[in-house]
Amino acid sequence: MSLESVRAFFAEKAPDIAVIVTGQSSATVALAAEAHGVEPAQIAKTICARVGEDIVLIVAAGTARLSNRKFKDRFAAKPRMLDAEQVVAATSHPVGGVCPFGLPTDLPVYCDRSLSAFAEVVPAAGATNAAVRIAPERMAALVNAEWVDVCE
Repeated sequence: MSLESVRAFFAEKAPDIAVIVTGQSSATVALAAEAHGVEPAQIAKTICARVGEDIVLIVAAGTARLSNRKFKDRFAAKPRMLDAEQVVAATSHPVGGVCPFGLPTDLPVYCDRSLSAFAEVVPAAGATNAAVRIAPERMAALVNAEWVDVCE
């Protein structure tokens, strides 16, 4: 169902963007980079975190690491990562396929500035073997993301 919600999202909001389904897993940054022929940093990973009682999605370059200090400075709280079950409940996407597209409810999405180094990034698309190729600015616009600096 998750892959289908992402396909429906793109069919409605950006029909020119194709969801790419591969025969191999792209559940990790390294596997995704190999499957799509890009550098690991070009993979746009989506991190699910809890800020107080709210859940937020942070989309960052594949090799970027969340900075506790920068995160706390921006959100006035320490990030608490969701476990796999909580991720599926919040996004409908399995770990390894989490993305800011086709969500069951509106969640705040933040794009880290680490993505701006690339003309095109490759975020997952709701399954552990699905992704899209998209400009970071377009991705941010499609999901109403705010640009932040929370990674090292």
